[in-house]
Amino acid sequence: MLLASKADRNGSMSGKAKSKTTDKLKRPAPEEEAVQDIEQLLLFNDEAGPDVDDDEDLTDSEESVYSGLEDSGSDSEDDDDDEEEEDKEAEISSSAEVKSGIETAPQGQDAKGKPSKQQSKSQKSAPKKKVKAEGENEKLERQPSSAALGDEYEQDSSDEEDIRNTVGNIPMEWYKDYPHIGYDLDGKKIFKPIRNKDELDEFLEKMDNPDYWRTVHDKMTGSDIRLTDEQIDLVHRLQKGQFGDVSFNQYEPSIDFFSHETMIHPVTNRPEHKRSFIPSLIEKEKVSRLVHAIKMGWIKPRKPKDHTPQYYDLWAKEDPNSILGRHKMHVPAPKLKLPGHEESYNPPPEYLLTEEEKLAWEQQEAEERKLNFIPQKFSCLRAVPAFQRFIHERFERCLDLYLCPRQRKMRVNVDPEDLIPKLPKPKDLQPFPTMQSLVYRGHTNLVRCISLSPCGQWLASGSDDCTVRFWEVSSARCMKTVEVEGAVKSIAWNPNPALSLVAASLERCVVVLNPGLGDILVSSVTEQLISSYVEPEEEKTQAVQWVVPETEASEKGVRLIIRHPKSVKQVTWHGKGDYLASVMPDNGNTQVLIHQLSKRRSQNPFRKNKGLVQCVAFHPSRPAFFVATQRYVRVYNLIKQELTKKLLANCKWVSSMAIHPGGDNVICGSYDSRLTWFDLDLSTKPYKVLRHHKKALRGVAFHKSYPLFASASDDGTVIVCHGTVYNDLLQNPLIVPVKVLKGHEITRDLGVLDVAFHPTQPWVFSSGADSTIRLFT
Repeated sequence: MLLASKADRNGSMSGKAKSKTTDKLKRPAPEEEAVQDIEQLLLFNDEAGPDVDDDEDLTDSEESVYSGLEDSGSDSEDDDDDEEEEDKEAEISSSAEVKSGIETAPQGQDAKGKPSKQQSKSQKSAPKKKVKAEGENEKLERQPSSAALGDEYEQDSSDEEDIRNTVGNIPMEWYKDYPHIGYDLDGKKIFKPIRNKDELDEFLEKMDNPDYWRTVHDKMTGSDIRLTDEQIDLVHRLQKGQFGDVSFNQYEPSIDFFSHETMIHPVTNRPEHKRSFIPSLIEKEKVSRLVHAIKMGWIKPRKPKDHTPQYYDLWAKEDPNSILGRHKMHVPAPKLKLPGHEESYNPPPEYLLTEEEKLAWEQQEAEERKLNFIPQKFSCLRAVPAFQRFIHERFERCLDLYLCPRQRKMRVNVDPEDLIPKLPKPKDLQPFPTMQSLVYRGHTNLVRCISLSPCGQWLASGSDDCTVRFWEVSSARCMKTVEVEGAVKSIAWNPNPALSLVAASLERCVVVLNPGLGDILVSSVTEQLISSYVEPEEEKTQAVQWVVPETEASEKGVRLIIRHPKSVKQVTWHGKGDYLASVMPDNGNTQVLIHQLSKRRSQNPFRKNKGLVQCVAFHPSRPAFFVATQRYVRVYNLIKQELTKKLLANCKWVSSMAIHPGGDNVICGSYDSRLTWFDLDLSTKPYKVLRHHKKALRGVAFHKSYPLFASASDDGTVIVCHGTVYNDLLQNPLIVPVKVLKGHEITRDLGVLDVAFHPTQPWVFSSGADSTIRLFT
C-alpha cells in the first residue's frame, strides 16, 4: 500500500509540471509537507480501496489542496467529477486533522496553539470542503485522549497575536527604512511589530519578569525568545573559550600515524620516479644566475662576525685614523705640570716652609693652597718614604681626563660698546623742547585733559573742579571759564580751522562749546552751521539724545548736549571736523558711538565689542578707525566695514594711543609703564617697546609736523623722543629719546595726566595732578 501511494505520488508529480509556476508562488513549508505525508499514509492504510483510480484521485486532490491552487472555472472536467473530488478532499483533510491532533499539535497551528495564517486562508478559499468534514470531526473529537486535552489547554493562548514573521532567511537591513519587513505568500506586506517600549517599560519588565535575563529579541522572526538551560550553558561555554559540544574531549590521546621507531621497510614501497634521476633544468638555471652574480660582485659572502670587544681611546690624537683623532672639535688631554724644585727629596732651603708658614698652610682651604703638599728634606733617596697621596692623585688625574669637556667652545671677545646701537647725538636732532617756559595756574583740582586750537593760539583744559578753561598760549592768561555739571574727563578742539568748536565729555554727556575766541568770522560760520539744522519729519530712535541747551547755558557758549546712557570717558574728532566719537567703557555692546554734527545723528559702528574699549582714534587721512582695548588695538576700515588689522600691544592694560600724521605708525601707552611703537607696514607686533618711565603712562602724543613724540607718566616726568619715519619702506623708523622734562609735583600718587604738542612750534604742553598746565619749549 505504501509503495502504491508512493508510485501514485510520483505519477502526480509528473502532472505537477503543468502548474509549476503557480506552485512556486504557494508552496507550503517543508515541515508541513512532511506532516501531511505522514497523515496521508495513515489515511491510505485505513480508507484507500484497491482501486488504482481512487488512489490517483486522492493524490490529485492532495496536490491541489496543498499547492494552494483553487478551483477555477476553466476546468475541462464535469461538475460531477468536481463534487466527487471535493468529497474525497474533505474526508482526507478531516481525518488527517483528527489524527495529527491526537499524535502531535494540530496541523496549521503554531507552538502556542493558535491557527496560522496559511490555515485561515485555506479555510476561506475552500468553505465547501469544511462543511462536509464537520460531521466526522465532531464524532472523532468527542473521544479525545486525556493527554491531548491537557496539551491543548496548556498551549491555548488565543488572546495573544502571532507576531512571528514568515519572510524567511533574508538580511533584515534591507527593510530597516521601511514600515514592513517582507511579504507573505500572497504578496502582501508583513508590517513590523510595534515595539514602543521606552526605558521605563524596559525597567519594569526587568523587575517583574524573572526570565528577563534569559530573554533575547530575534530580529529574524521579530519575537522575544526565552533561552533554555542548554542554550545558556552553551553561551557560557563559548564565553569561557570552551568547545560548544559538551561531549567533545579536547585532551584525547593523539594517534601516532608515523611511529618514532626507525623501520626497515619504507612506508610506501613505490619505486622512485624516472625524473628524480635527471638533473633539474630550473635548478641549473638558478645556480648559473647565482654564480654570475658572485662573479660580478653583486653577491658578497658574509664576513664572519668579530665578537672581540672594542675599546676606544678618548684622548687618541696621535693616531690620525682613530675616530676622535679625526674629529674637528677634538680636545687633547690636559698635560700634567712638570715637577719643580719643591718636589725634590732634597730641595733648596728657601723652598722649605717655616713653622708659621706650616700653620698658615694647615689653616687654609684645600682649594686655596698653592701647594697640595709640604716640601720635605731627606738625607738620601733611600730614606724617602712612600707618597701618602699617591692613589688620591692618580684618581684626581683620572677624573680630570674623564670629566674634561670634549667640545671646544670658541669665545668671542666683543667690546660691550659695540653692542650699543649707534644713535645720533641729541644735539644733531634739534629742535625739541628742553626747558619749562610757562605755567598756567587757575584750576583748583587735577587737570585731566588739554587740547590746542588748530591755529595754536588757544589752549582748552578740563579739570575735576567742574570747569573748562580757555587760555592764551603766549601769555598764559585765562580768557574764559565755563562751569559744567561734572568733572571733565576728556576735551578735544575741532581740527577743522574753519570751525570754532570744542567737545568735552563729563559724566553722561558730551558738551559741544563755541568758545568765541579768535576770528569773528569763524565764530559766526560756526553759529550758522549749528542753527541751520532742520529736524527731520520722522525721527529715528537713537542710542543718545541730542539736546539744545537753555538760554543760561547757551550764554556760556554751550551749543549742543549729547546725552549718553553711561559715563563717557573719551571724545575725539575726525579730521574733517563733522564727526566725533565717544567712548563708554561700561556700556556692553555700545561702548563706542560715532556722532555726525551736521545731521545730529548717532550710530553704533560695532554689533559687538570685544573687550573693554579704552580709547579710539580716527586715521588722519584714510577712512580707518582705531579701537584700543586692554591688550589689543584693532584697525577697522570704515568703508568696507571690516577689521583690517589686530595689533598685539604686549602690555597688560593700554591707557592711551596716538597716530603718526603719516598714518602708518601708532604709539600706545600702558599702565605697566611701557610705550609700544607699531609699524603697521611691518608687523602686528610692536616694532619697539620703550621702558623709560618708572610708573604708569597716562598720555602719549605725536607732533603734527616735527619728528617728535612725547609720553606723560605718573612719575611726574614727560619724556620727549625723536621718531623719524622714513619714506623708504626698507628703512625702519629711528627712535631716539632726547629729553626728560620735569616740573610737575606728584599729588595723590598721580603725576602728569595729559600731554599735547603745539600744532606748529616744537613745544609740548602737559597737565598734571598738581592743578597746573606747563609749557616746555
